[in-house]
Amino acid sequence: MTKSLKPADYLKKILTARVYDVASETPLETAKALSRRLHNKVLLKREDQQPVFSFKLRGAYNRMVQLSAEELARGVICASAGNHAQGVAMAAHRLGTRAVIVMPVTTPSVKVDAVKALGGEVVLHGDSYSDAYARAVALRDEGGLTFIHPFDDPDVIAGQGTIAMEMLRQQQGPLHAVFVAIGGGGLVSGVANYIKAVRPEVKVIGVQMNDSDAMLQSVQARKRVTLPDVGLFSDGTAVKLVGEETFRIARELVDEFITVDTDAVCAAIKDVFVDTRSIVEPAGALAVAAIKQYVAQHKTRGETYAAILCGANMNFDRLRFVAERAEVGEEREALLAVTIPEERGSFRRFCELIGSLPGGPRNVTEFNYRISDSRQAHVFVDLATHGKGESARIAANFTRHGFEALDLTHDELAKEHLRHMVGGHSPLAQDERLLRFVFPERPGALMKFLSMLRPTWNITLFHYRNQGADYGRILVGLQVPPADDAAFGAFLDTLGYPFVDETANPAYRLFLRS
Repeated sequence: MTKSLKPADYLKKILTARVYDVASETPLETAKALSRRLHNKVLLKREDQQPVFSFKLRGAYNRMVQLSAEELARGVICASAGNHAQGVAMAAHRLGTRAVIVMPVTTPSVKVDAVKALGGEVVLHGDSYSDAYARAVALRDEGGLTFIHPFDDPDVIAGQGTIAMEMLRQQQGPLHAVFVAIGGGGLVSGVANYIKAVRPEVKVIGVQMNDSDAMLQSVQARKRVTLPDVGLFSDGTAVKLVGEETFRIARELVDEFITVDTDAVCAAIKDVFVDTRSIVEPAGALAVAAIKQYVAQHKTRGETYAAILCGANMNFDRLRFVAERAEVGEEREALLAVTIPEERGSFRRFCELIGSLPGGPRNVTEFNYRISDSRQAHVFVDLATHGKGESARIAANFTRHGFEALDLTHDELAKEHLRHMVGGHSPLAQDERLLRFVFPERPGALMKFLSMLRPTWNITLFHYRNQGADYGRILVGLQVPPADDAAFGAFLDTLGYPFVDETANPAYRLFLRS
């Protein structure tokens, strides 16, 4: 069991912590764009700028630098979802000792590779930190290694507390609350101990993912709660059971807890990028997501909040998901299923309605359609919005104009899967020609295309997704009778958009052609 210390003991340990042999004093920067949007001053503590791109180096080194020569000769072991692992590996390299690192198999490869590059011996085991911890304890006992706990250790907690020491020195003016991501609780324990000792009026607000909220559930139950499972999007905070000491400290010193969801975190990653041009990992964006949620709930103005950007070890391929969900997380996009009559001119009439929505025309960021019924067409459409709460109003406006609409903005099935599955074989798509077009991303490009179509050329398939490029790539299916081949060729020449005829493509014939 970890020994409990009094606040005065922690204050002394933080003030005397050995962290700057390897760690940097990171800046506390104003997020200017986010501050303007929220009408509150938002400060970002840039722990993403540490040598291992995470705050974890502080606590790991502060613990390890106090080991005896005999302990260093035997080596150390730790369990980590990635960031603590890099801290231990770098500290071990600096101190000349062996480091065995047990990591969940779900750990992003960028973190695994970084540990190996620092000389750590990686063992992959289990799906979460808790699984890796159990394996690390067994290996510790087998090899006589010293276990370096990622959070439930007073020296680790004190090392993380140096972040708060820097913050209060850097921001001596108003500071209403500090928002801190929580996994096992080491960071929030160190930060809370220092802040409550030096400036007790400053709120300490702990932040967790809504699917990995072991600390919140433990505080509410007044005992440590083990979660049966944890979400892995924010792998840096995916902890099933918090520490004994960190639970005690958080229960006594943390003022409030907030949970955020995946979409909110994706939006926060984008917010951080807009202000810093840096990309933080999901755990690193939790605090920013919570500030936005806190301001929306409490309607505050003119206050000062600080968020600790605790890590930036992001797998590059995860950015696809983040970019896809960021707009929905901020509700800058409305996802709708719209039913339109399967008759000539209805598709164009629907597009014209999009251009005349109340509040001004909306950019179409996604459009999926496949003919499947002789009477009705079901279209999946994604529209840019001007702010939160607009999706329901847009859906109601479509319905008023005769296009029944279903708001899917908060529908997980639609966001995760259905948007990628609209289509398939259709016996109604006779004489279908399939073409890939390159459209300029400018207003009127789609309407130009529609206005030049012959009324007899029915649209049987339409797929478009804005990828942020200067040109949009659009897949279109058209019913063109063989007798119209010459006229269709003239239409394509007049249109002037680059295209590829995919009618003979084997993938099309396998998955779309009846």
